[in-house]
Amino acid sequence: MTNTPPDEQPARAHDAQDVHPAHDEHPAHLARPRTSWRSAPGYAIRGGLVGAAESVPGISGGTIALVVGLYDDLIDAASQVVHAGRELVTGLVRRRGVRPALQALRSLDWALLVPVLAGMVVVLLLSLRLIAPLLESYPVQVRSVFFGMIVVSVAVPLRLMPGRFRVLDGVLLVAAAVAGFLLTSLPPGQVEDPSLWFVFLGAAIAINALVLPGVSGSFVLLAMGLYVPVQQALSDRDLAFVGAFVLGAAVGLASFVKLLQWLLHHRRQGTMAVLAGLMIGSLRALWPWQEDDGTLLAPTGSVVVPVLLAVAGAAVVLVAMVWESRSAARAEVRA
Repeated sequence: MTNTPPDEQPARAHDAQDVHPAHDEHPAHLARPRTSWRSAPGYAIRGGLVGAAESVPGISGGTIALVVGLYDDLIDAASQVVHAGRELVTGLVRRRGVRPALQALRSLDWALLVPVLAGMVVVLLLSLRLIAPLLESYPVQVRSVFFGMIVVSVAVPLRLMPGRFRVLDGVLLVAAAVAGFLLTSLPPGQVEDPSLWFVFLGAAIAINALVLPGVSGSFVLLAMGLYVPVQQALSDRDLAFVGAFVLGAAVGLASFVKLLQWLLHHRRQGTMAVLAGLMIGSLRALWPWQEDDGTLLAPTGSVVVPVLLAVAGAAVVLVAMVWESRSAARAEVRA
């Protein structure tokens, strides 16, 4: 029996790791460099795209966040915000002061968060005034554009899988697609005067849908009968209603974002399969031909224009995907 030279042992150990990589681990986040403020304009544009998506019922901002390469960073940032909030509450309750909370806030990547959130808010407010009227006047054409966008976007989570596509991934994808389809098939609910506890619950569920690609928070509110009451409460400045909604959203996000972050870091393969399935299921909500109540219809009239618009929407996403891929490659070179 021959002894292995010590200087060869690390190399062989490294080779053994390469043969069996931990596909479900996602260690890149652990060493992510902080963002430079010089990148703020680019992140504001990406945030604006996410905000535009949120203005369209049936599209989740999480889908666009995936396409433009923001999803993981935003989930990590949301987890840090949740941690800072818990530190603040714990510090006040136990009279330890707010220093731990301030330290947690200082650790946030503000050069990423500030421009992204600013872009989201500004474009969301503009889109609500522009896209909503277009969707009402030209529903088939507008839905065609977004249908094409989401079809191509399904490739994004599949590309982000760290390993080869497995049978289990296929099962998860199909199950998530069915769940997404059924969710977007729910008829709108009607609640005239919802109780505050129901508002709290609805907000907690809807905010979680907001961060999942393929799941629209507005659809959840519609199904629970809270979409119109929320709009009315905002218009009437009903502070009790709005307060219950904000509190429910905060609790729901704090409860879910940590789990989602853990899944992205440690069960990434299966998580990406689920996200891809949810996006496929969400296509039901964007089918161009449907009734006002969501009943699907067969294509009517000329289909040339809707098909061309769908192709145009797909092309926009392809350009965004190429841009994000090249930006990531340049960032790796600089690192």
